[in-house]
Amino acid sequence: MDLTRPIAPAPYDLLPPVPSFTLTSTDVTDGEALAAEHSADGGSVSPQLQWSGFPEETQSFLVNCFDPDAPTPAGFWHWTVVDLDAGTTELEQGDGQSDLMLPGAAFHVRNDNGDYTYTGAAPPPGDHPHRYFFAVHALDVDTLGLDPEDSPTTAALAAVFHTIARAVIVPTFQR
Repeated sequence: MDLTRPIAPAPYDLLPPVPSFTLTSTDVTDGEALAAEHSADGGSVSPQLQWSGFPEETQSFLVNCFDPDAPTPAGFWHWTVVDLDAGTTELEQGDGQSDLMLPGAAFHVRNDNGDYTYTGAAPPPGDHPHRYFFAVHALDVDTLGLDPEDSPTTAALAAVFHTIARAVIVPTFQR
Protein backbone atom coordinates (compact mmCIF):
# COMPACT_ATOMS: atom_id res chain seq x y z
CA MET A 1 0.00 0.00 0.00
CA ASP A 2 1.26 3.47 -0.83
CA LEU A 3 1.47 5.21 2.52
CA THR A 4 2.36 8.54 0.91
CA ARG A 5 -1.05 9.25 -0.62
CA PRO A 6 -2.44 12.71 0.13
CA ILE A 7 -4.82 13.37 3.00
CA ALA A 8 -8.44 13.78 1.84
CA PRO A 9 -10.13 17.16 2.35
CA ALA A 10 -12.32 17.61 5.42
CA PRO A 11 -15.72 16.38 4.20
CA TYR A 12 -17.86 19.16 5.65
CA ASP A 13 -15.63 21.81 4.10
CA LEU A 14 -16.99 20.60 0.75
CA LEU A 15 -20.63 21.33 1.68
CA PRO A 16 -22.51 24.62 1.94
CA PRO A 17 -21.51 26.29 5.23
CA VAL A 18 -23.93 26.19 8.16
CA PRO A 19 -23.67 27.54 11.72
CA SER A 20 -21.97 25.42 14.35
CA PHE A 21 -22.99 24.43 17.87
CA THR A 22 -21.25 22.64 20.74
CA LEU A 23 -20.40 18.94 20.63
CA THR A 24 -18.54 17.39 23.56
CA SER A 25 -17.61 13.90 24.64
CA THR A 26 -16.26 12.20 27.72
CA ASP A 27 -14.64 9.64 25.39
CA VAL A 28 -13.16 11.47 22.40
CA THR A 29 -11.28 14.74 22.01
CA ASP A 30 -10.87 16.79 18.87
CA GLY A 31 -7.41 16.19 17.37
CA GLU A 32 -6.49 13.44 19.87
CA ALA A 33 -6.21 9.68 19.35
CA LEU A 34 -9.28 7.50 19.85
CA ALA A 35 -9.07 5.04 22.73
CA ALA A 36 -8.67 1.44 21.57
CA GLU A 37 -12.21 0.54 22.74
CA HIS A 38 -13.60 2.75 19.94
CA SER A 39 -11.62 0.82 17.32
CA ALA A 40 -12.62 -2.39 15.56
CA ASP A 41 -9.79 -4.19 17.37
CA GLY A 42 -11.01 -2.95 20.76
CA GLY A 43 -14.68 -3.85 20.57
CA SER A 44 -16.24 -1.10 18.41
CA VAL A 45 -17.79 0.72 21.37
CA SER A 46 -19.42 3.95 20.21
CA PRO A 47 -18.28 7.00 22.17
CA GLN A 48 -20.45 9.16 24.38
CA LEU A 49 -21.53 12.37 22.59
CA GLN A 50 -23.42 15.36 23.98
CA TRP A 51 -24.53 18.53 22.19
CA SER A 52 -25.99 21.93 22.99
CA GLY A 53 -26.47 25.40 21.53
CA PHE A 54 -28.23 24.20 18.36
CA PRO A 55 -30.90 26.40 16.71
CA GLU A 56 -34.29 26.60 18.43
CA GLU A 57 -36.00 25.58 15.19
CA THR A 58 -34.22 22.19 15.20
CA GLN A 59 -36.74 19.38 14.71
CA SER A 60 -34.39 16.36 14.71
CA PHE A 61 -30.76 15.25 14.57
CA LEU A 62 -28.64 12.95 12.48
CA VAL A 63 -25.40 11.64 14.01
CA ASN A 64 -22.68 10.06 11.94
CA CYS A 65 -19.01 9.09 11.88
CA PHE A 66 -17.01 9.24 8.64
CA ASP A 67 -13.39 8.43 7.79
CA PRO A 68 -12.41 10.41 4.68
CA ASP A 69 -8.89 8.91 4.85
CA ALA A 70 -9.94 5.32 4.18
CA PRO A 71 -8.16 3.91 1.12
CA THR A 72 -11.25 4.12 -1.09
CA PRO A 73 -12.45 6.88 -3.43
CA ALA A 74 -15.47 7.43 -1.16
CA GLY A 75 -14.07 7.19 2.38
CA PHE A 76 -15.77 4.93 4.93
CA TRP A 77 -18.99 5.47 6.90
CA HIS A 78 -18.64 3.98 10.41
CA TRP A 79 -21.94 5.09 11.93
CA THR A 80 -25.21 6.79 11.03
CA VAL A 81 -28.15 7.37 13.38
CA VAL A 82 -31.23 9.11 11.96
CA ASP A 83 -34.46 10.53 13.36
CA LEU A 84 -33.16 11.51 16.80
CA ASP A 85 -35.87 13.83 18.14
CA ALA A 86 -35.04 17.43 19.00
CA GLY A 87 -35.23 16.65 22.72
CA THR A 88 -32.33 14.21 22.49
CA THR A 89 -29.03 15.88 23.31
CA GLU A 90 -26.82 12.92 24.16
CA LEU A 91 -25.89 9.43 23.10
CA GLU A 92 -24.31 7.35 25.84
CA GLN A 93 -21.22 5.25 25.30
CA GLY A 94 -22.29 2.02 23.60
CA ASP A 95 -25.59 3.36 22.19
CA GLY A 96 -24.25 2.45 18.73
CA GLN A 97 -24.52 -1.24 19.60
CA SER A 98 -28.13 -1.60 18.44
CA ASP A 99 -31.35 0.28 17.71
CA LEU A 100 -32.60 -0.90 21.11
CA MET A 101 -30.08 1.45 22.73
CA LEU A 102 -31.40 4.50 20.84
CA PRO A 103 -34.12 6.84 22.13
CA GLY A 104 -37.57 7.18 20.56
CA ALA A 105 -37.93 6.47 16.85
CA ALA A 106 -34.20 6.84 16.12
CA PHE A 107 -32.50 4.03 14.21
CA HIS A 108 -29.27 3.09 12.45
CA VAL A 109 -28.87 2.88 8.72
CA ARG A 110 -26.32 0.31 7.63
CA ASN A 111 -22.69 1.37 7.73
CA ASP A 112 -20.09 0.55 5.10
CA ASN A 113 -19.54 -2.87 6.71
CA GLY A 114 -23.24 -3.57 6.12
CA ASP A 115 -23.98 -3.51 9.85
CA TYR A 116 -26.68 -1.52 11.64
CA THR A 117 -24.30 -0.42 14.39
CA TYR A 118 -21.20 1.63 15.08
CA THR A 119 -18.09 0.04 13.56
CA GLY A 120 -14.89 1.16 15.21
CA ALA A 121 -11.82 2.68 13.59
CA ALA A 122 -9.82 0.22 11.49
CA PRO A 123 -7.27 1.94 9.24
CA PRO A 124 -4.82 -0.31 7.41
CA PRO A 125 -1.80 -1.16 9.59
CA GLY A 126 1.06 1.23 8.90
CA ASP A 127 -1.14 3.83 7.21
CA HIS A 128 -1.05 7.46 8.35
CA PRO A 129 -3.39 8.49 11.19
CA HIS A 130 -6.97 8.55 9.95
CA ARG A 131 -9.46 11.25 10.97
CA TYR A 132 -12.88 10.24 12.28
CA PHE A 133 -15.48 12.98 11.81
CA PHE A 134 -18.14 12.51 14.49
CA ALA A 135 -20.86 14.94 13.44
CA VAL A 136 -24.25 15.94 14.81
CA HIS A 137 -26.48 17.60 12.22
CA ALA A 138 -29.38 19.77 13.43
CA LEU A 139 -32.23 19.33 10.93
CA ASP A 140 -35.31 21.38 10.03
CA VAL A 141 -37.52 18.27 9.65
CA ASP A 142 -38.62 15.69 12.21
CA THR A 143 -37.72 12.79 9.92
CA LEU A 144 -35.69 12.32 6.77
CA GLY A 145 -38.09 9.58 5.63
CA LEU A 146 -35.31 6.99 5.48
CA ASP A 147 -35.33 3.31 6.33
CA PRO A 148 -32.58 1.07 7.71
CA GLU A 149 -31.72 -0.30 4.28
CA ASP A 150 -30.69 3.14 3.02
CA SER A 151 -26.97 3.72 2.73
CA PRO A 152 -25.13 6.23 4.90
CA THR A 153 -24.40 8.21 1.73
CA THR A 154 -28.15 8.41 1.04
CA ALA A 155 -28.70 9.64 4.60
CA ALA A 156 -25.92 12.22 4.29
CA LEU A 157 -27.33 13.49 1.00
CA ALA A 158 -30.85 13.77 2.43
CA ALA A 159 -29.47 15.63 5.46
CA VAL A 160 -27.58 18.21 3.36
CA PHE A 161 -30.86 19.76 2.25
CA HIS A 162 -32.20 19.99 5.82
CA THR A 163 -29.09 20.79 7.90
CA ILE A 164 -29.43 24.12 9.69
CA ALA A 165 -26.35 23.67 11.92
CA ARG A 166 -23.61 21.11 12.47
CA ALA A 167 -21.19 20.24 15.27
CA VAL A 168 -18.10 18.11 14.72
CA ILE A 169 -15.38 16.41 16.79
CA VAL A 170 -12.47 14.87 14.86
CA PRO A 171 -10.28 12.39 16.75
CA THR A 172 -7.67 10.27 14.96
CA PHE A 173 -6.59 6.63 14.98
CA GLN A 174 -3.62 4.73 13.63
CA ARG A 175 -2.58 1.08 13.75
